[in-house]
Amino acid sequence: MLQIAVTGKPNVGKSSFFNSATKSKVEMADYPFTTIDANKAIGNVLKPCPCVDLELNCNPRNSECIDGNRYIHVELIDVAGLVPGAHEGRGLGNKFLDDLRQAKAFIHIIDASGSTDEEGRPVDPGSHDPLEDIEFLEYEIVMWMYGILNKNWSRLIRKIDAEKLDVAKVIYEQMSGTGVSLEDVIEAKRTINPDYQKWEKEDLIQLVTNLRKIAKPMLIVANKADLPMAEENIERIKERYPDVIPASADSELALVNASKAGLINYNSGDSYFEIIDKDNLNKNQLNALNYIKENVLDKYGSTGVQKALNTAVFELLNMIVVYPVEDEHKFTDNKGNVLPDPILIKIGSNPRELAYIVHTDIGDKFMHAVNARKNMRVASDYELCDGDIINIITS
Repeated sequence: MLQIAVTGKPNVGKSSFFNSATKSKVEMADYPFTTIDANKAIGNVLKPCPCVDLELNCNPRNSECIDGNRYIHVELIDVAGLVPGAHEGRGLGNKFLDDLRQAKAFIHIIDASGSTDEEGRPVDPGSHDPLEDIEFLEYEIVMWMYGILNKNWSRLIRKIDAEKLDVAKVIYEQMSGTGVSLEDVIEAKRTINPDYQKWEKEDLIQLVTNLRKIAKPMLIVANKADLPMAEENIERIKERYPDVIPASADSELALVNASKAGLINYNSGDSYFEIIDKDNLNKNQLNALNYIKENVLDKYGSTGVQKALNTAVFELLNMIVVYPVEDEHKFTDNKGNVLPDPILIKIGSNPRELAYIVHTDIGDKFMHAVNARKNMRVASDYELCDGDIINIITS
Protein backbone atom coordinates (compact mmCIF):
# COMPACT_ATOMS: atom_id res chain seq x y z
CA MET A 1 0.00 0.00 0.00
CA LEU A 2 1.20 3.51 -0.80
CA GLN A 3 2.84 5.02 2.29
CA ILE A 4 2.94 8.75 3.12
CA ALA A 5 4.76 10.26 6.10
CA VAL A 6 3.30 13.11 8.14
CA THR A 7 6.38 15.09 9.20
CA GLY A 8 7.36 18.31 10.92
CA LYS A 9 8.79 19.71 14.13
CA PRO A 10 7.04 18.96 17.45
CA ASN A 11 3.76 20.58 18.46
CA VAL A 12 2.56 21.80 15.05
CA GLY A 13 -0.50 19.54 14.83
CA LYS A 14 0.92 16.45 13.10
CA SER A 15 -1.09 14.10 15.29
CA SER A 16 -4.24 16.21 14.84
CA PHE A 17 -3.75 16.00 11.08
CA PHE A 18 -3.09 12.26 11.31
CA ASN A 19 -6.16 11.65 13.50
CA SER A 20 -8.46 13.69 11.29
CA ALA A 21 -7.13 12.10 8.10
CA THR A 22 -7.36 8.52 9.38
CA LYS A 23 -10.16 8.76 11.98
CA SER A 24 -7.63 7.50 14.55
CA LYS A 25 -7.10 8.42 18.18
CA VAL A 26 -3.38 8.90 18.79
CA GLU A 27 -2.33 11.09 21.72
CA MET A 28 -2.42 14.85 21.16
CA ALA A 29 -1.12 17.50 23.54
CA ASP A 30 0.24 21.04 23.58
CA TYR A 31 3.86 20.08 24.27
CA PRO A 32 6.78 18.69 22.23
CA PHE A 33 7.33 14.98 21.55
CA THR A 34 3.79 13.79 22.28
CA THR A 35 4.48 11.23 19.55
CA ILE A 36 7.39 8.94 20.41
CA ASP A 37 6.74 5.81 18.34
CA ALA A 38 5.48 6.19 14.81
CA ASN A 39 1.75 5.63 14.42
CA LYS A 40 0.37 4.04 11.28
CA ALA A 41 -3.21 4.07 10.05
CA ILE A 42 -5.28 4.09 6.88
CA GLY A 43 -6.40 7.32 5.24
CA ASN A 44 -8.18 7.82 1.94
CA VAL A 45 -7.83 9.75 -1.26
CA LEU A 46 -10.96 10.55 -3.26
CA LYS A 47 -11.78 10.08 -6.91
CA PRO A 48 -15.12 10.04 -8.76
CA CYS A 49 -16.23 6.43 -9.02
CA PRO A 50 -16.91 5.07 -12.55
CA CYS A 51 -20.21 3.69 -11.26
CA VAL A 52 -21.75 7.15 -11.76
CA ASP A 53 -21.21 7.55 -15.50
CA LEU A 54 -21.67 3.81 -16.11
CA GLU A 55 -24.94 3.90 -14.12
CA LEU A 56 -23.96 0.86 -12.06
CA ASN A 57 -24.31 -0.16 -8.45
CA CYS A 58 -20.74 -0.92 -7.39
CA ASN A 59 -19.83 -3.15 -4.45
CA PRO A 60 -16.15 -2.52 -3.64
CA ARG A 61 -13.98 -4.94 -1.70
CA ASN A 62 -11.07 -2.80 -0.50
CA SER A 63 -12.58 0.69 -0.62
CA GLU A 64 -15.84 2.57 -0.14
CA CYS A 65 -18.05 4.45 -2.56
CA ILE A 66 -19.93 7.34 -0.93
CA ASP A 67 -22.11 9.65 -2.98
CA GLY A 68 -20.28 8.67 -6.14
CA ASN A 69 -16.80 9.21 -4.68
CA ARG A 70 -14.43 6.29 -4.30
CA TYR A 71 -12.36 6.33 -1.09
CA ILE A 72 -9.03 4.71 -1.93
CA HIS A 73 -6.78 3.56 0.90
CA VAL A 74 -3.28 4.91 1.58
CA GLU A 75 -1.17 4.36 4.69
CA LEU A 76 -0.16 7.38 6.75
CA ILE A 77 2.74 7.42 9.24
CA ASP A 78 2.69 9.95 12.07
CA VAL A 79 6.34 10.18 13.11
CA ALA A 80 8.12 11.80 16.03
CA GLY A 81 8.75 15.54 15.74
CA LEU A 82 12.02 16.68 14.17
CA VAL A 83 14.26 19.34 15.71
CA PRO A 84 17.40 21.05 14.37
CA GLY A 85 20.35 18.66 14.52
CA ALA A 86 18.18 15.56 14.09
CA HIS A 87 20.50 14.09 11.45
CA GLU A 88 23.21 14.06 14.15
CA GLY A 89 20.89 12.23 16.54
CA ARG A 90 19.52 15.22 18.46
CA GLY A 91 16.05 14.81 19.97
CA LEU A 92 14.39 11.76 18.44
CA GLY A 93 16.15 12.43 15.14
CA ASN A 94 17.52 8.98 14.35
CA LYS A 95 14.16 7.35 15.07
CA PHE A 96 12.31 9.99 13.06
CA LEU A 97 14.53 9.52 10.03
CA ASP A 98 14.38 5.73 10.19
CA ASP A 99 10.58 5.95 10.18
CA LEU A 100 10.72 7.87 6.89
CA ARG A 101 12.60 5.27 4.90
CA GLN A 102 9.75 3.63 3.02
CA ALA A 103 7.48 6.66 2.64
CA LYS A 104 6.94 7.70 -0.98
CA ALA A 105 6.06 11.30 -0.09
CA PHE A 106 6.18 13.65 2.87
CA ILE A 107 3.37 15.87 4.09
CA HIS A 108 5.24 18.54 6.03
CA ILE A 109 3.00 20.11 8.67
CA ILE A 110 4.05 23.61 9.75
CA ASP A 111 2.52 25.99 12.28
CA ALA A 112 1.25 28.78 10.04
CA SER A 113 0.52 31.01 13.03
CA GLY A 114 4.17 31.10 14.10
CA SER A 115 3.17 30.24 17.68
CA THR A 116 5.80 27.52 18.26
CA ASP A 117 9.56 27.99 18.15
CA GLU A 118 12.10 25.78 16.35
CA GLU A 119 11.91 23.23 19.20
CA GLY A 120 8.10 23.14 19.18
CA ARG A 121 7.71 25.16 22.40
CA PRO A 122 4.71 27.55 22.57
CA VAL A 123 5.52 31.22 21.92
CA ASP A 124 3.42 34.30 21.16
CA PRO A 125 1.61 34.03 17.78
CA GLY A 126 3.70 35.53 15.01
CA SER A 127 6.96 35.52 16.95
CA HIS A 128 8.42 32.60 14.97
CA ASP A 129 8.78 32.55 11.18
CA PRO A 130 7.29 29.30 9.75
CA LEU A 131 9.46 29.71 6.65
CA GLU A 132 12.42 28.71 8.81
CA ASP A 133 10.70 25.42 9.64
CA ILE A 134 10.34 24.53 5.98
CA GLU A 135 14.03 25.14 5.34
CA PHE A 136 15.29 23.28 8.40
CA LEU A 137 13.30 20.10 7.76
CA GLU A 138 14.53 19.96 4.16
CA TYR A 139 18.09 20.43 5.45
CA GLU A 140 17.78 17.68 8.07
CA ILE A 141 16.49 15.10 5.59
CA VAL A 142 19.11 15.99 3.00
CA MET A 143 21.92 15.79 5.57
CA TRP A 144 20.59 12.44 6.78
CA MET A 145 20.78 11.11 3.22
CA TYR A 146 24.19 12.72 2.73
CA GLY A 147 25.49 10.97 5.84
CA ILE A 148 24.44 7.60 4.45
CA LEU A 149 26.11 8.24 1.08
CA ASN A 150 29.25 9.86 2.44
CA LYS A 151 29.85 7.19 5.08
CA ASN A 152 31.73 4.87 2.71
CA TRP A 153 32.24 7.19 -0.26
CA SER A 154 36.06 6.83 -0.50
CA ARG A 155 35.77 3.05 -0.42
CA LEU A 156 32.95 3.11 -2.97
CA ILE A 157 35.05 5.15 -5.41
CA ARG A 158 37.86 2.60 -5.19
CA LYS A 159 35.37 -0.21 -5.74
CA ILE A 160 33.88 1.52 -8.80
CA ASP A 161 37.33 1.97 -10.33
CA ALA A 162 38.64 -1.49 -9.47
CA GLU A 163 35.58 -3.42 -10.63
CA LYS A 164 34.50 -1.07 -13.46
CA LEU A 165 31.09 -0.65 -11.89
CA ASP A 166 28.30 1.74 -12.84
CA VAL A 167 28.40 4.68 -10.43
CA ALA A 168 24.60 5.07 -10.35
CA LYS A 169 24.13 1.42 -9.42
CA VAL A 170 26.70 1.67 -6.62
CA ILE A 171 25.02 4.81 -5.23
CA TYR A 172 21.65 3.07 -5.41
CA GLU A 173 22.96 0.09 -3.45
CA GLN A 174 24.40 2.41 -0.81
CA MET A 175 21.13 4.39 -0.58
CA SER A 176 18.63 1.56 -1.10
CA GLY A 177 17.74 1.53 2.59
CA THR A 178 16.20 4.99 2.19
CA GLY A 179 13.61 3.70 -0.28
CA VAL A 180 15.05 5.24 -3.47
CA SER A 181 15.18 3.43 -6.83
CA LEU A 182 17.95 3.09 -9.40
CA GLU A 183 15.92 5.24 -11.78
CA ASP A 184 15.74 7.95 -9.10
CA VAL A 185 19.54 7.93 -8.76
CA ILE A 186 20.10 8.07 -12.51
CA GLU A 187 17.84 11.11 -12.80
CA ALA A 188 19.33 12.80 -9.73
CA LYS A 189 22.89 12.67 -11.06
CA ARG A 190 22.10 14.15 -14.47
CA THR A 191 22.98 17.69 -13.35
CA ILE A 192 26.08 16.63 -11.36
CA ASN A 193 29.63 16.66 -12.77
CA PRO A 194 29.92 13.34 -14.65
CA ASP A 195 33.46 12.84 -13.28
CA TYR A 196 32.54 11.26 -9.94
CA GLN A 197 36.21 11.17 -8.88
CA LYS A 198 36.14 14.97 -8.61
CA TRP A 199 32.99 15.11 -6.50
CA GLU A 200 33.40 17.19 -3.37
CA LYS A 201 31.03 17.51 -0.40
CA GLU A 202 28.95 20.11 -2.26
CA ASP A 203 28.45 17.69 -5.18
CA LEU A 204 27.29 14.89 -2.91
CA ILE A 205 24.91 17.22 -1.08
CA GLN A 206 23.49 18.43 -4.41
CA LEU A 207 23.09 14.82 -5.53
CA VAL A 208 21.10 13.80 -2.45
CA THR A 209 19.11 17.07 -2.63
CA ASN A 210 18.06 16.10 -6.16
CA LEU A 211 17.41 12.56 -5.00
CA ARG A 212 15.15 13.66 -2.14
CA LYS A 213 13.06 15.83 -4.45
CA ILE A 214 12.67 13.01 -6.97
CA ALA A 215 12.26 10.00 -4.67
CA LYS A 216 10.47 11.63 -1.73
CA PRO A 217 8.62 14.77 -2.81
CA MET A 218 7.28 17.02 -0.09
CA LEU A 219 3.96 18.85 0.28
CA ILE A 220 3.80 21.76 2.71
CA VAL A 221 0.63 22.02 4.79
CA ALA A 222 0.19 25.30 6.69
CA ASN A 223 -1.74 24.08 9.74
CA LYS A 224 -3.47 26.29 12.33
CA ALA A 225 -4.53 28.49 9.42
CA ASP A 226 -7.41 29.90 11.47
CA LEU A 227 -5.19 31.35 14.22
CA PRO A 228 -3.94 34.96 14.48
CA MET A 229 -1.06 35.83 12.09
CA ALA A 230 -1.63 32.65 10.04
CA GLU A 231 -3.24 34.29 7.01
CA GLU A 232 -0.42 36.84 6.73
CA ASN A 233 2.22 34.13 7.08
CA ILE A 234 0.54 31.92 4.48
CA GLU A 235 0.64 34.74 1.94
CA ARG A 236 4.39 35.12 2.57
CA ILE A 237 4.94 31.38 2.30
CA LYS A 238 3.07 31.24 -1.02
CA GLU A 239 5.57 33.66 -2.53
CA ARG A 240 8.25 30.94 -2.24
CA TYR A 241 6.09 27.81 -2.09
CA PRO A 242 2.99 28.49 -4.19
CA ASP A 243 1.59 24.98 -3.71
CA VAL A 244 1.31 25.28 0.08
CA ILE A 245 -2.08 24.13 1.42
CA PRO A 246 -3.71 26.08 4.28
CA ALA A 247 -5.28 23.72 6.80
CA SER A 248 -6.95 23.41 10.18
CA ALA A 249 -6.63 19.84 11.37
CA ASP A 250 -8.45 20.63 14.63
CA SER A 251 -11.42 21.93 12.61
CA GLU A 252 -11.49 18.79 10.49
CA LEU A 253 -11.39 16.65 13.61
CA ALA A 254 -14.26 18.60 15.16
CA LEU A 255 -16.39 18.28 12.02
CA VAL A 256 -15.67 14.57 11.63
CA ASN A 257 -16.61 13.92 15.26
CA ALA A 258 -19.79 16.01 14.98
CA SER A 259 -20.72 14.07 11.87
CA LYS A 260 -20.08 10.73 13.63
CA ALA A 261 -22.35 11.88 16.46
CA GLY A 262 -25.15 12.59 13.98
CA LEU A 263 -25.14 16.32 14.71
CA ILE A 264 -24.13 17.51 11.24
CA ASN A 265 -23.84 16.23 7.69
CA TYR A 266 -20.21 16.51 6.60
CA ASN A 267 -17.84 14.59 4.33
CA SER A 268 -14.09 15.13 4.42
CA GLY A 269 -13.06 17.67 1.80
CA ASP A 270 -16.42 19.46 1.74
CA SER A 271 -16.56 23.25 1.81
CA TYR A 272 -19.66 23.23 4.01
CA PHE A 273 -21.58 21.28 6.64
CA GLU A 274 -25.28 21.04 7.45
CA ILE A 275 -26.58 21.05 11.02
CA ILE A 276 -29.17 18.31 11.38
CA ASP A 277 -29.68 18.14 15.16
CA LYS A 278 -29.51 21.70 16.48
CA ASP A 279 -31.43 20.81 19.64
CA ASN A 280 -28.57 18.63 20.87
CA LEU A 281 -25.91 21.29 20.26
CA ASN A 282 -25.08 23.57 23.15
CA LYS A 283 -24.09 27.23 22.78
CA ASN A 284 -20.35 26.49 22.82
CA GLN A 285 -20.72 23.83 20.14
CA LEU A 286 -22.77 26.15 17.92
CA ASN A 287 -20.19 28.88 18.39
CA ALA A 288 -17.40 26.45 17.49
CA LEU A 289 -19.18 25.37 14.30
CA ASN A 290 -19.81 28.98 13.34
CA TYR A 291 -16.13 29.76 13.98
CA ILE A 292 -15.05 26.90 11.69
CA LYS A 293 -17.45 28.06 8.97
CA GLU A 294 -16.24 31.68 9.04
CA ASN A 295 -12.52 31.22 9.72
CA VAL A 296 -11.80 28.00 7.84
CA LEU A 297 -14.39 26.81 5.32
CA ASP A 298 -15.50 30.21 3.99
CA LYS A 299 -11.93 31.55 3.94
CA TYR A 300 -10.01 28.57 2.53
CA GLY A 301 -12.68 26.41 0.87
CA SER A 302 -12.07 23.38 3.12
CA THR A 303 -10.17 22.33 6.21
CA GLY A 304 -7.30 21.36 3.90
CA VAL A 305 -6.85 17.85 5.28
CA GLN A 306 -8.46 15.90 2.46
CA LYS A 307 -7.06 18.32 -0.10
CA ALA A 308 -3.56 17.62 1.23
CA LEU A 309 -3.95 13.85 0.84
CA ASN A 310 -5.38 14.16 -2.66
CA THR A 311 -2.67 16.61 -3.70
CA ALA A 312 0.12 14.43 -2.34
CA VAL A 313 -1.07 11.34 -4.21
CA PHE A 314 -2.47 12.71 -7.45
CA GLU A 315 -0.24 15.74 -8.05
CA LEU A 316 2.96 15.19 -6.09
CA LEU A 317 3.25 11.47 -6.89
CA ASN A 318 1.40 11.69 -10.23
CA MET A 319 -0.87 8.75 -9.52
CA ILE A 320 -4.01 7.71 -11.36
CA VAL A 321 -6.71 5.17 -10.42
CA VAL A 322 -7.33 2.04 -12.50
CA TYR A 323 -9.87 -0.74 -11.90
CA PRO A 324 -8.78 -4.31 -12.81
CA VAL A 325 -11.72 -6.63 -13.55
CA GLU A 326 -12.13 -10.20 -14.82
CA ASP A 327 -15.35 -9.69 -16.76
CA GLU A 328 -15.07 -6.67 -19.06
CA HIS A 329 -18.78 -6.81 -19.91
CA LYS A 330 -20.10 -6.75 -16.33
CA PHE A 331 -17.11 -4.88 -14.81
CA THR A 332 -16.76 -7.58 -12.14
CA ASP A 333 -14.17 -9.80 -10.51
CA ASN A 334 -14.55 -13.59 -10.38
CA LYS A 335 -16.94 -13.28 -7.42
CA GLY A 336 -19.28 -10.85 -9.11
CA ASN A 337 -18.10 -7.74 -7.27
CA VAL A 338 -18.67 -4.68 -9.48
CA LEU A 339 -15.64 -2.35 -9.77
CA PRO A 340 -14.05 -4.15 -6.81
CA ASP A 341 -10.47 -2.97 -6.38
CA PRO A 342 -9.19 0.47 -7.39
CA ILE A 343 -5.41 0.53 -7.77
CA LEU A 344 -3.15 3.56 -7.56
CA ILE A 345 -0.54 3.54 -10.31
CA LYS A 346 1.88 6.06 -11.80
CA ILE A 347 0.83 8.18 -14.78
CA GLY A 348 2.38 6.65 -17.89
CA SER A 349 2.07 3.05 -16.67
CA ASN A 350 0.91 0.28 -18.99
CA PRO A 351 -1.25 -2.85 -18.56
CA ARG A 352 1.74 -5.15 -18.05
CA GLU A 353 2.90 -2.99 -15.13
CA LEU A 354 -0.64 -3.05 -13.75
CA ALA A 355 -0.62 -6.85 -14.01
CA TYR A 356 2.51 -7.07 -11.85
CA ILE A 357 0.93 -4.81 -9.23
CA VAL A 358 -2.12 -7.10 -9.08
CA HIS A 359 0.07 -10.21 -8.71
CA THR A 360 3.53 -11.33 -9.84
CA ASP A 361 2.12 -14.48 -11.48
CA ILE A 362 -0.37 -12.41 -13.47
CA GLY A 363 2.43 -10.18 -14.66
CA ASP A 364 4.56 -13.16 -15.69
CA LYS A 365 1.66 -14.66 -17.67
CA PHE A 366 0.46 -11.37 -19.18
CA MET A 367 -0.64 -11.59 -22.84
CA HIS A 368 -2.72 -8.48 -23.48
CA ALA A 369 -5.48 -6.42 -21.91
CA VAL A 370 -9.00 -5.26 -22.69
CA ASN A 371 -10.24 -1.73 -22.08
CA ALA A 372 -13.64 -2.56 -20.61
CA ARG A 373 -15.11 0.90 -21.15
CA LYS A 374 -14.46 0.65 -24.89
CA ASN A 375 -14.67 -3.16 -25.10
CA MET A 376 -11.42 -3.00 -27.05
CA ARG A 377 -8.17 -4.95 -26.86
CA VAL A 378 -5.13 -2.84 -25.97
CA ALA A 379 -1.45 -3.64 -26.31
CA SER A 380 1.01 -4.10 -23.47
CA ASP A 381 2.43 -0.61 -24.09
CA TYR A 382 -0.96 1.15 -23.96
CA GLU A 383 -0.74 4.12 -21.59
CA LEU A 384 -3.34 3.71 -18.88
CA CYS A 385 -5.74 6.58 -18.23
CA ASP A 386 -7.30 7.72 -14.99
CA GLY A 387 -10.51 5.75 -14.40
CA ASP A 388 -9.67 2.97 -16.87
CA ILE A 389 -11.34 -0.40 -16.26
CA ILE A 390 -8.99 -3.12 -17.46
CA ASN A 391 -9.33 -6.86 -17.94
CA ILE A 392 -5.89 -8.51 -17.94
CA ILE A 393 -5.66 -11.57 -20.20
CA THR A 394 -3.08 -14.18 -19.19
CA SER A 395 -1.72 -17.32 -20.82
